[in-house]
Amino acid sequence: NGHGVSVVRIRRGENGRWEMVADARNRRITGLTPMEIAGPVRGSDFVRTRFSPDGTRVRGTLNNCAHGVTPWNTYMMAEENWAGYFINRVPAGERPREQSRYGVRSRDSKPAASRYGWELADSGADEFVRFDVTATGAAANQDYRNEANGFGWMVEFDPFNPASTPVKRTALGRFAHEGVIFHKGVEGQPVVCYSGDDATNEYIYKYVSRGVFERAKGLANGALLDDGTLYVARFNDDGTGDWLPLVVGQGALTRELFASQAELLVNTRLAADRVGATRMDRPEWGAIDPKTGQVYFTLTNNSGRNETNKANPRAKSRWGHIIRWTEAGNSPTATHFKWDIFLLSGPAGDSELAGKPLTAEQIHNSPDGLWFDRDGRLWIQTDISESAMNKGDYAQFGNNQMLCADPNSKELRRFLVGPLGQEITGVVTTPDGRTMFVNVQHPGATTSADEFAAGKLRGTWPNQGRYPRSSTIVITKDDGGVIGT
Repeated sequence: NGHGVSVVRIRRGENGRWEMVADARNRRITGLTPMEIAGPVRGSDFVRTRFSPDGTRVRGTLNNCAHGVTPWNTYMMAEENWAGYFINRVPAGERPREQSRYGVRSRDSKPAASRYGWELADSGADEFVRFDVTATGAAANQDYRNEANGFGWMVEFDPFNPASTPVKRTALGRFAHEGVIFHKGVEGQPVVCYSGDDATNEYIYKYVSRGVFERAKGLANGALLDDGTLYVARFNDDGTGDWLPLVVGQGALTRELFASQAELLVNTRLAADRVGATRMDRPEWGAIDPKTGQVYFTLTNNSGRNETNKANPRAKSRWGHIIRWTEAGNSPTATHFKWDIFLLSGPAGDSELAGKPLTAEQIHNSPDGLWFDRDGRLWIQTDISESAMNKGDYAQFGNNQMLCADPNSKELRRFLVGPLGQEITGVVTTPDGRTMFVNVQHPGATTSADEFAAGKLRGTWPNQGRYPRSSTIVITKDDGGVIGT
């Protein structure tokens, strides 16, 4: 129940402080909430379990990272590092490919248990047993061999309807979703969105719906995310790029490799490998410039990169960068684009914005969160691992921070720095731009187990009792103006 997403209504009181408000729409969506499976994978053999013999339902969402907001104003939950929650008690080489390519643990793992060991619960309750995906029955409807296939998706729900059931939109692909970003819905045009696979040497994807957005006809809803084409990006060294379709039976994606589109989507990473997409330096958040339509993506770091390319120019990349592209003809549905590197993060002397070296007041490391405000300012958040923060070469960057960039003037300024041991993640303003909300995640995480046991904490921010707490901070200007002006 500590996993998932909360819907909370807040309001600004007469004293200027924000507070939670009781509302029928307030609810928690957890690792146990019943959910529907939609799109090509629904009803396929890959998601049939003892809980859902017909392969139409699954319980819960896990390890949600960033998010997305659809053009019809629903919320998208991103399932990121979900694979470690499961274990298959067979040798590593005997796991099915839809488990091994994503890192589902095996008998050879150390320790030989899932991340939280939920499958070991003494109660033996079904909601815990399911995290052991070892085949034990005569058929899939007798065990949970397919349970892990119910995760790794983008999940849609309506925060304004507390009775709505979350839906896993399988046409958007299965991987470690960081989040999803949508182009603005345009009447009579397909819906287009992008998502990054947050792991080293993984890919950036685009989805284009088959149907078109027609709000006037009641055709602006989640069904548009169930039937369309999923593409993966290839960044060519000459500054051009191609969107490669992941469609079973086309090109290298033969029926011998994938018998159905459902099988392809369950194995999205393998399909992307097969068509020759560009392996990226850990794609995370994306953002679309409201002024130009250009798409920006953070590439946080990749210490395991040995072979470089123009789009990922650093070997053993520790600092990360931000890439951007313009779709051909400025059309979101285009299958070709032109790209460049907007920002090379890192220390002075090894970083730049638009060819200009970063100063001591601009240096940063591991860009992660990304968001454009209504006026076209780009807000950049960093996620230096707590194990590296303030150590060795990372000490020069201090704690994780948030910066603001102007893509037109090429100005970059540091806006805030967080407390010890945290990640700055998530930013949004009220529609008038006068109040900003920013999340501070896991402050004090650099405290070791031994230090914790001894009562020695590395930080107690924000002083809510003895222990540090993840929190949302609220920012306003002293003059009440628009933030960033």
